[in-house]
Amino acid sequence: MEPKSLNQIITEEEFLPLVQDASASFFRNFNAYRVLVNETEPTRKCYSNLIQQSDFLESFLDEYGARENRTWSAFTEYIASIRNLVISGFYTKHLLDRYPYYRLRDCDEEQELLFSRGRNFLNFLNRSILNLYEEAIRAATANGLKIADQAIDPDEFQEIEVTKQLPKNVVDDLVKEDEERVIDLFEKVGNVNQLIADMGFQPTHDPQKLRMIVPDVLDEKKARYLMNLVHSIQSEFDTYIKNTSMEQRHKNLKDFRGYISMPLHLLEVTVWLCHFFERHEDEIRHSECKRTISSLVDKTELLGHIVNFVFERCLYYIHEGHKLSREILKSFVKTVRYELSIPEPLGFHARPSTYISLIVRKHDSDVFLIVDGQKFNAKSVMSLLQAGGAIADKGYRSVVFEGDQRALDDIRILSEHNYCEEESIPDSLSYLRDLQKSMH
Repeated sequence: MEPKSLNQIITEEEFLPLVQDASASFFRNFNAYRVLVNETEPTRKCYSNLIQQSDFLESFLDEYGARENRTWSAFTEYIASIRNLVISGFYTKHLLDRYPYYRLRDCDEEQELLFSRGRNFLNFLNRSILNLYEEAIRAATANGLKIADQAIDPDEFQEIEVTKQLPKNVVDDLVKEDEERVIDLFEKVGNVNQLIADMGFQPTHDPQKLRMIVPDVLDEKKARYLMNLVHSIQSEFDTYIKNTSMEQRHKNLKDFRGYISMPLHLLEVTVWLCHFFERHEDEIRHSECKRTISSLVDKTELLGHIVNFVFERCLYYIHEGHKLSREILKSFVKTVRYELSIPEPLGFHARPSTYISLIVRKHDSDVFLIVDGQKFNAKSVMSLLQAGGAIADKGYRSVVFEGDQRALDDIRILSEHNYCEEESIPDSLSYLRDLQKSMH
C-alpha cells in the first residue's frame, strides 16, 4: 500500500471559507488604522497590532501554500509587503516617541531635522500601506472574499499616558566590574563607525545616484550585518554596564546608551526597507504583482527616505556615539611608563616612527616619547624623527614612553619585534597592515 502524502491538496473553493475566517481580524484592524491615518495618526500600539495581524495572516497563507497558488499569490504578496512597511513604521514611531528618554546631546537644529524627516517618512509609509491595503482588498474581493466595513474601535490603539515613573534605584552589584570590557565595547563602536565610513556613503536627491546607492553601496545584507553588530554592542552594554555602580560613577555612560539605541532602530528600519525594495524591484522580478506594488509604493521616494533619512541619521548617531565614547574613554585610560629598546640598527627613522604613530592614532590616545625630560608627541612622525636624532646623538640604547596603556602595550609588542625592521608585522598588530594600505 502506497504511503499517504503529508501534503493533501485543498481546492480553492474549500480554502475560501478558511481564509475568510482567518482574515476577518486583519481587515477590522486595518479599517481602524485607515481611520487613524485620515483623522489623527497611528500610535506605536496601532503599528504593533498591525504587525501581529499581518504576520498571522501571512503565516496562515504560507501554511496553505498560497504564495505558490495563481489565485492567491498576489494577495499573499500584498500582505507580506504591508507587513514589511508596518514594521518600518513601528520602529520609526518608536524612536521618535522614545527620543526624549535617550539622553542625546542633539542641538535644536538636529532635533528638528530628525522629527521633520521622521514625520515625512511616516506619512510616506502610511500612504504606501494604505495603497497596498486597498489593492489587497481588490485582490481579495476578486477571489470571492467578503470584506466587511466594520473596524475595531480606534481608541483601542491609544497609548497609555505615563507621566510618572518608579525611582531608578537598581544597582546590580553582582556584576563584576571590568573597565577593560567597557574599553573593548567602545572599540567595537569605533569599528562600526569605521565600517560605515569605509562604505563611502553620501546622501543625495539625484534619482540616478539613489539607484546606484541601493543596492550597490547599501543593501539588506550589509544593513543586517551592521544591525547585528550594533545589537551585540547593546546587549553587551545591558549585560555588563547598565544599572551597575560603574554606570553610576561615570554619568556619561547613561548618555551613551541612547547612541546605541538610535542607530539600532534605524538599522532595523533600513533592513526592512532594503528587503522590500530588493524584493519588489522591477528589474529583479518581472511579475505583474511586482509591477503593481512598484506603482503603489513610489520607488524613488522610498530610496530617498532610505538614503536621506533612515541611513543618514544612522550614520550621524553612530558617529556621535563614537565621539562620546572617546570622551568617556579618557576617564578609563590608565597612564603608564615603559622603558623600551630603540630600533636596531637605524634608530627611530621613518618606518618605526610611522608604525608608532599609527598605533597611537589607532587608539586615539596621548603617548609621548621622553628624552632627557623633553616630551615628543608619538602621534607625530616628525616629532618622533626629531626625538630619534636626539637619541642618536646621546647614544642611548633604550627610551621611555609615557601614556595610554593600551597603545603602549602595542608599542611594546612592536619593540619586541625590533619595530618590524627585519620581520613582518605580528598578527597581534595586524591592524597596522590595513592602516598602511589606507595611507597609499
